[in-house]
Amino acid sequence: MGISENEPIGVAEHINLKYTDSGRVTANLLSAKMLDYSNRDFPYNEFTEGVTLYLFDRENKKNTVVSDYAISYDKTNLIDLQGNVKIITHTNDTLFAEQLYYDNKKEWIYTNLPVRFRQGNDMIYGNGFDSNKNFTNAEVLEVTGVITLEE
Repeated sequence: MGISENEPIGVAEHINLKYTDSGRVTANLLSAKMLDYSNRDFPYNEFTEGVTLYLFDRENKKNTVVSDYAISYDKTNLIDLQGNVKIITHTNDTLFAEQLYYDNKKEWIYTNLPVRFRQGNDMIYGNGFDSNKNFTNAEVLEVTGVITLEE
């Protein structure tokens, strides 16, 4: 139909996508621009101008994920977040990374790259991070340092 295989099949602006489970919003994805590559053998959506992702637990407590760029793969339910990735939990714990993955099906956040995680008064440095979307079991992997911050 005149569309190159290397071009997006569609472009959307001002995205506000809500994921629901049993009528309850579990995630809300916001982005200024999305490129739709669903015409590929391995379909994906690319968010070239970054994303803001809100994740809600059963008590409607919100965790916020922000990144400069993201790509969401339909077949694997993975979102690859890149560039100045920051997660702020409902308790104000904050994770900083250059790349994180969010598994939408398993509701799991992870990376094997360097991270900084401010938890309470501690800034924890490490190589890798694992957590469920509610951060009830957040863990910095291969801890390389901990600094206790004064208030």
